[in-house]
Amino acid sequence: MAKGSSLKLISALMLVAFSGAASASGFQLMEQNASGIGNAYAGSAAVAENASTIYYNPAGMTQLQDREVSAGASAIRTSFKFSNNGTTLPPTGTSGGGNGGDAGGWGFVPNGYASMALTKDIYAGIGISSPFGLKTQYDSNWIGRYQSISFDIKTLNINPSLAYRVNEKVSLGFGLNWQQIDAEYLRQTIANGGGQVKVSLQDSSWGWNAGALFTLSPSTKVGVSYRSAIKHETTGNTRGMVNNDSSAVIKVPDTFIMSVSQALSDKWVMLGDVSRTGWASIPQVEIMNSNTGALQQPLNTEYRNTWRVALGANYQYTEALKLKFGVAFDQTPTQDPQHRLSSLPDNSRVWFSTGAQYKIGRTSTVDMGLAYLYLKDPSINNDQTALNRGAVNGTYTGSVWVMGAQYSTAF
Repeated sequence: MAKGSSLKLISALMLVAFSGAASASGFQLMEQNASGIGNAYAGSAAVAENASTIYYNPAGMTQLQDREVSAGASAIRTSFKFSNNGTTLPPTGTSGGGNGGDAGGWGFVPNGYASMALTKDIYAGIGISSPFGLKTQYDSNWIGRYQSISFDIKTLNINPSLAYRVNEKVSLGFGLNWQQIDAEYLRQTIANGGGQVKVSLQDSSWGWNAGALFTLSPSTKVGVSYRSAIKHETTGNTRGMVNNDSSAVIKVPDTFIMSVSQALSDKWVMLGDVSRTGWASIPQVEIMNSNTGALQQPLNTEYRNTWRVALGANYQYTEALKLKFGVAFDQTPTQDPQHRLSSLPDNSRVWFSTGAQYKIGRTSTVDMGLAYLYLKDPSINNDQTALNRGAVNGTYTGSVWVMGAQYSTAF
C-alpha cells in the first residue's frame, strides 16, 4: 500500500472512532473528557482536574504535575421518534411510508491528552478529541425520506498547546487545532427517475484556541477560554442516478467559556459555567455541483447563537472518593419548526448529571459519569415543496443518555 493511501486509511479509521451522536445543541459534542460528565461540565475552564484541560482551557496545564496523561471515552445514546401530523410527499414522488423508526442511536467519543512541564512555568501538551459529531438514521422508506434518510458528521481534532504561568495568580494558554471533517447525507430523490442520492464531503483545516486562568484565592479560581471557528471548504461527490463532484463550505462555530470553581469547605466545591456558541456562522449549507455550478441539497438552518449555563458541586466523601453532581440548560440554535431539519431534530435540553472520582494511589484517578438530557418534544414544519422534497410536519419525542469513564495519571 502506498504511503499516501496508508495515511488516508489511518485518518479514516480515526474518524470512525471519533464520532458520535450530538449531545449538546446543534451537532456539538461536550464530551471532550468523561471526567466532566458528573458535573454537567460546570467549571470546565476552571477546574484543571487532569490533562483534558488542554481542550477546555490550556492555561490549566500550569495546575498539573510535571507529566500527566488522561484518556477516556463516552457513550452517547440519542433517541428521536417522529409522529406524523400532515407530512406531504413531492407531487411526483412515490406514496406511502411510515414514521421512520428511531432516528437516534449510539455514538462513541474517545479522547486522549498528555502534558508536561518544560520549565517551572512553561508547559506543553497535546489533545486528541472530537468537538462535533452527529448521526441520524431513518428507515429508508419513511414518509420524510425526500428530505433526509441519514445524516452523518464526524470530526477529528488534534490540539498541540502551550501554557505559561505569569505568576501565582495568572496563567495563560494557547493552542493550534488541526481538524478533519467527514460528512455524508442520504435522501430520496425524484430526479432522473427516482432513487437515492448520497453526498459525501471531506476536508481538513486549522483553527486556534486560547485561555486564561486566574487564582483569585486558594479557594477561588476563574477560567476563560475561546475556541475559534474553523472554515472547512469540503470537497467530495454526489452519487445516485447521476454522479458528480461536489463541494460545500461548512464553518463549525466558535465557542467562549467562562467558569468558576469555589471551595466552600474541605468537603464541598461549587462549580459554575456560562458558554456561548456561535451557531449563526451556519445560516445554511449549500452543496454545489462542481461540474455545472448548480446548487444541490441546500440545508437552510437560519441558526442563532446559543448559550449554555451549568451548575455543579463536588463532595469529598472520603480521601479517595469524590462525588459529583450537575445540572445545565443548553439552548438550541434552531429558531422555529419551519427551520428544524429532519436530519437534525434538535431542541433545547436540560442536563441532570452525577458521577464519581476514585483516587488510585497518589497519582492516578478514575472518573465515571452519567447524564440524562431532557428535551422538550421538538416540532417540525419544514416545507421544501418548492425543491420537490415535500413538507415534513409532525413532532419528535427525544432524549439523550451519556455515560463515560476517564483514567488520568501523573508520572
